[in-house]
Amino acid sequence: MERYSGKSVGFACVTLQKGFWKEMQELVRDVTVDAVYDRFEETGRFEALKCEWKEGMPFKPHIFWDSDITKWIEGAAYYLKKRRDSKLEQRIDDLVDRMEKSQEKDGYLNSYFTTVEPEARFTRRTDHELYCAGHLIEGALAYYEATGKRKLLEIALRYTDLIDRVFRVEHSASFDTPGHEEIELALVKLYEFTGEERYKKLAEFFIDQRGRSEKDQPYEFADMKNMQSHLPVREQKTAEGHAVRALYLYCGMADLALLNQEEALAQSCETLFENVTAKRMHVTGGVGSTHLGESFTFDYDLPEDTTYNETCASIALAMFCRRMWLIDADGKYADCAERALYNTVLSGISLSGDRFFYENPIAAVPEKTSFYESRPEGIRQHMPILERVKVFQCSCCPPNLVRTMGSIGDYMYSVSGDTIYAHCYMDGDAVIPMGDGEIVLHQRTDYPYSGEIALQTETDGTYAIAMRVPAWCTSYTLKVNGVAWEYPAEKGYILLRRTWSSGDEAVLVLDMAVEQVEANPRVPNLCGHVAITRGPLVFCAEGIDNPGVGLNDVRIGRDAEFACREEEINGRRLPVLRTQGKRRCDFSELYRPRRDETEQVSLTLIPYLAWANRGITEMKVWFLSEE
Repeated sequence: MERYSGKSVGFACVTLQKGFWKEMQELVRDVTVDAVYDRFEETGRFEALKCEWKEGMPFKPHIFWDSDITKWIEGAAYYLKKRRDSKLEQRIDDLVDRMEKSQEKDGYLNSYFTTVEPEARFTRRTDHELYCAGHLIEGALAYYEATGKRKLLEIALRYTDLIDRVFRVEHSASFDTPGHEEIELALVKLYEFTGEERYKKLAEFFIDQRGRSEKDQPYEFADMKNMQSHLPVREQKTAEGHAVRALYLYCGMADLALLNQEEALAQSCETLFENVTAKRMHVTGGVGSTHLGESFTFDYDLPEDTTYNETCASIALAMFCRRMWLIDADGKYADCAERALYNTVLSGISLSGDRFFYENPIAAVPEKTSFYESRPEGIRQHMPILERVKVFQCSCCPPNLVRTMGSIGDYMYSVSGDTIYAHCYMDGDAVIPMGDGEIVLHQRTDYPYSGEIALQTETDGTYAIAMRVPAWCTSYTLKVNGVAWEYPAEKGYILLRRTWSSGDEAVLVLDMAVEQVEANPRVPNLCGHVAITRGPLVFCAEGIDNPGVGLNDVRIGRDAEFACREEEINGRRLPVLRTQGKRRCDFSELYRPRRDETEQVSLTLIPYLAWANRGITEMKVWFLSEE
C-alpha cells in the first residue's frame, strides 16, 4: 500500500452475521443502550440540558455531562443506522429539542456554563468545553447519517462556527487549545462531511498551537505534560500525561497526517505509537499506569493491582491504530487494536451488559482493596474497584462502549487502490466501495474461538485481498479455492492479487496455540513471570475457579500443557483453559530457610474480559514461571 492511500471501510458497509462480535453488538443494543440512558436520566444529566438549574436545586450540571449525553446519542445512532427504532429515536429527539431551546443566539451550547457560570465561557482551558463540543459534532453527524434528521446537525454547526470565530479567526478566547482533546478528530469528520475548509483549518489550528501557545495553562495540580502541551506535537517523542486525552490527540494528528499527506506529523504518530506499545502498554492493551492524572508514567512502569488502564484509554488506542493503518498498512496496528479491543475494552463492561469498569487492573487482591477503602481519606491509598457498577460520577466509559460496539465493523477492512485489507476478523458480510464500483465479500469465522477465516467474493475482477496474519501466530496455512497459496506475509499481511470470480474463496487457518508470554526484564514487577494468551485473548485466573490455590504463589512450567474448551460464564460462551502448575507447600512461619517443597495444583484460566463477573475474588494475569 502506498503511504497515505488508505481509505476506511466504515461499519455501515458491514453487516455482522454471527459469532463473538455479533453477540457483543446484540448485548449492547438490547441491554446497554437502555441501561446507560436510564442511569443518565436518574442522575440528572438529561434534565441539565434544559438549562433551568438554579442554586439549591438538585442535579447541578457538571462540566462534562454534555459529552456523556452526546456520546450516548452517537452510539445509539450507530444502532439506528442498522435498524430504525421509533422509541429510541423519540428519546434522542426529545434531547435534541432540549438542546435547541437551550442553545444561545450566537450558537453557544454548554449546560454547565450556560446555567452555572455564563460569564466564564471560553475562559478556562481545563473545563471541557471543547471536549463536549467535539462529542456533540460526532453525535450530530452519526444521528444525521442514521436518520436524515438535521436538527442536531444544525445545532452542532452553529456552535462549531462560533468556536471557529472565537478561537481561530478572532483569537479572543482565554486559551488556544483544548484542555481535553477530542474536538480535533471531530472537526476532521465534519470537514470530510461538509467539505468546509474552515473546519479543517480549525483542527489544524488546535493541533499546531499545542505546545506553542502563551495563553494555555495547565491544571493547578498538574503540569503541561499532563495536558500534552510541553512540546509542539511534531516534537513529542513519548506518550505523556492523561492517557485518553493523549490518544485522542494522536487520533487527530493521524487524521491530519493522512488528509494532508504530511510526513512530519505521520512520523510523530509512529514514534508515539512505538513508545506506547513497546514501553508503556500492558499485555491486555491497557494504558495509563496511574490514577494520578489518569496518566502515562515512564517507560516500563506497568504495575498490576494499582494500574489505572481506563476503559476509554484502550478505546482511544484502538481508534488511533485504525487511523494508523490508513497511513501505512502494517499489521502491528491491527495487532494492537485487537489486543485492546478483546481485553481491556471488553473488561470495561460486564457480561450482563449493564455494569462497567472505569479502571481495569491486571491483578486483584481483595484484602488490600478492602483495607484501603476502609481507611480515612487522608491515609487511603487509591485502589481500583473490584466489582463493576451501573454508573460513575465521571461516566465517560459506558457511552464510549456503546459507540464502540455499535461501530465495531469499522475495524474489519480498509481499501488502498485496488487492494482490500482484512484487519480484524469478524463473521459478516461487506459491500466495499472500490474505485467506481463495489466488491462484495462474505467473511465466515468463529474467531477468536477458532483460527479459521474464510473470505468469499461475489465480485468478478482483478483486485487484491490482503489477509492479516497476527504477530502472535507462529504458523498458518492459506488456500485459495482449495489450492495452497505459498507467498509469505509481508508487514503482517498476505497479499492475494489475482483475477477473482464470484464464489472464489480464500481460507486462512491460524494456529491458535496457547502461548506463555514474558515481559521485558526492565518491567521490575514482572521479572520471572509469564502471562497466558491464546490468539488475541489474554487469560487470567480468579480465586472463585481456583479455591485455596493462592494464585500469587502459582508457578507455571515452561512445558505446561493447556486444555481449551468452550464453557458458559454468566450465560456467555467463552474459551476456558486448564493446566497444571506448582506452588510451595504451605507453612505457618512468616519466614523460614528456603526449601524445595512444592505441590502440584490444577489451574483454571478464563479470558481477562470475563473477570469480576461472579463477585469479588482474587485475580492474576501474571504468574511465576518455573523453568
